Amino acid sequence: MDKLKAFESFVSVATRGSLTAAARAEGVAPAIMGRRLDALEEHLGVKLLVRTTRRISLTHEGAAFLEDCQRLLADVANAEASVSAGGVRANGHLRVTAPAGFGRRHVAPLVPRFLAEQPAVTLSLNLSDRVVDLAAEGFDCAVRVGDLPDSSLVSVRVADNRRLCVATSEYLQRNGTPRHPSELVQHDCLTLSSEASQTRGWAFRMPTSAGGSEVVHLKPAGPMDCSDGQVLYDWCLAGHGIAWRSTWEVEGDIAAGRLVAVLEDFAAPPNGIYVLFPQRKHLPLRVRLWIDFLRHHFAQPAFWSRSAAAADPSAPPH
Repeated sequence: MDKLKAFESFVSVATRGSLTAAARAEGVAPAIMGRRLDALEEHLGVKLLVRTTRRISLTHEGAAFLEDCQRLLADVANAEASVSAGGVRANGHLRVTAPAGFGRRHVAPLVPRFLAEQPAVTLSLNLSDRVVDLAAEGFDCAVRVGDLPDSSLVSVRVADNRRLCVATSEYLQRNGTPRHPSELVQHDCLTLSSEASQTRGWAFRMPTSAGGSEVVHLKPAGPMDCSDGQVLYDWCLAGHGIAWRSTWEVEGDIAAGRLVAVLEDFAAPPNGIYVLFPQRKHLPLRVRLWIDFLRHHFAQPAFWSRSAAAADPSAPPH
C-alpha cells in the first residue's frame, strides 16, 4: 500500500463527502478509491468512514485521523516547496484574516516584521469576528482561536489558549471570591449578549461521581452584557464584575496584578490557536513562510508578555 496516496485519497473522500467526487477529482474510478480506503482501514485496524449508498460520514477515529492526515500532507507539501524553492525569495500578495481582538493585539504587530524579512511580499490583514469563507473570499489563510468546526481546510495548531474567570481585586474585596462555579449566580458576570457567537456559555471542568471529570457549560448572568468582547474586558478592568476571558487577552493583566484569576481549579482544558488554509497540492512559499513565522513567535512565552505590555498604555517602556 502506498501510504501517502492512501492518506491523500482518505482526505479527498472525507472532505468531499463522496467517493465519486473524490475519484473524479483524481481522474480514477470510484472503485479504485474504495480499494485504497479498504486497504488503509485494514492496515490501521480501525474503521475510518461509514459508507452508505446515500452518504459518507467519519467515525470518531476517522475525524481524529483526518486532522493528522491534513497536517502530515501539509508538512510534506512544505518540505517539497522548501527543496524546490531553493534560494528563491517569497513574493506576491498574501491575504490573511484573523479575529478582531486577537488580530489587533497579536497578529497586526507581526506583519511589519514579517514584511521586513520578506520584502518582495505584500500583505492585506482583515480583522473580523465573523467566520470568513477563505475560498469564496480569496484569502490565503486564517488565524482562528478555539475549537474548530468540521472543515475541509487544513489546520495547523500554533499555540494553546485557555479561558479563565477574572476580576479585579477591588471587585472581589467588595463581593467575595467564588470558590465553585455554582456561586457565580451570586456575582455580577460580564457576558456576551445573546446575538454574539458564544452560545454555549462558560466552560468548566467539573468532577464526576465516577472520579473523573467532564466539561460543563454554564450561562451566568449579570446587570450588563455586550456583543463586543473588548467592552467586556474594559468593564472587567474597571471592576464591574467577573468576566470569562482568554489567556491571550488577560495573561499580562494577571501577571501585573490588574486582574485576579478565580475558579482556576475548574478551568476547562486548553483549546488551540490555529492557522487554517485551503487544501492545496503546492502551498505558495509566502503562505508557508507566514505560517512558520507565526508558529515561531507564538511558541515563545516572552512574545505574549511583550504583546500584553504593548497593549497596555500604562505599562512602562521596555
